[in-house]
Amino acid sequence: MRILFVSLCIVIADQLTKLFVKGFSIPFLDINFSGMNYGESVDIIGSLVKFTYVENPGMAFGLDFGESAKLFLSIFSIIASIALIYYIFKIQDRKLPYKLAIAFILGGAIGNLIDRTFYGVIYGYDSVFYGRVVDFISIDFFDFTLFGHTYERWPIFNIADAFVTIGVFMLIIFHHKSHKVKEPAILETTTNEKIEIINIEKKDSEDLSTE
Repeated sequence: MRILFVSLCIVIADQLTKLFVKGFSIPFLDINFSGMNYGESVDIIGSLVKFTYVENPGMAFGLDFGESAKLFLSIFSIIASIALIYYIFKIQDRKLPYKLAIAFILGGAIGNLIDRTFYGVIYGYDSVFYGRVVDFISIDFFDFTLFGHTYERWPIFNIADAFVTIGVFMLIIFHHKSHKVKEPAILETTTNEKIEIINIEKKDSEDLSTE
């Protein structure tokens, strides 16, 4: 399905930006890109928007529920991604905004899933399913408290987090508008059937009068 290419583009964009921030090495091509130092911050739009390199062992936006939840979170992400792919094939009759919302969520989920599943092995700091998600987008915001932690800026996030959030909001907005409206078709069919019955009865009545 073409809508899956949207998810694929999100995954590619997410992973490319993370590799740019974290750095990568391809020895057989003699490529070694150092990326940013951990904790390094670069102003993009003054202090309003910054690129700040951190790694998140937990959920989106820096939410961490402990080391023991890592494996569960990774496996749950795999199951959720498979379920979303299956669901996209089941909603081909829905309107485009609704399908885009699901595609955004799927692309974001897979983007972070790659970090959790493979980054620990690729970068040599942990085993499969125990990787850390690379976050780098930092936006100034009013102070707020979430799960007992006070934030002076919006929690640092990545492109995958952004598309999951956008997808969820789109899902809320377009969910009830996405269903096909079948009532008029049912009404039209019922009306046609009634007209046909009336015509048959009228014809039978005319035949009896003739006799």
